[in-house]
Amino acid sequence: MARILFIVLTIGIQIYGLIDCAQRDDSEVRTLPRWGWILIIMFLPTVGAIGYLVAGRPKRPGNGGTKRKRSIAPDDDPDFLRGL
Repeated sequence: MARILFIVLTIGIQIYGLIDCAQRDDSEVRTLPRWGWILIIMFLPTVGAIGYLVAGRPKRPGNGGTKRKRSIAPDDDPDFLRGL
């Protein structure tokens, strides 16, 4: 049972890392280009996926990462209202 759980967990981490890397924008991936991470994940199965999840994913906004800017409606935007 433990062997099957380990295999399923390994495959799950591999698939999650590969899909997450493939769906990210090039500007969001850190350390290496996105295609480099995809190659590493494919050729170094578990080590590559864990490496990407630790070193390649973008930081979360709460941990000092880049924060996505929300779009503001023109009537709520102070810069737009100043220009009127």
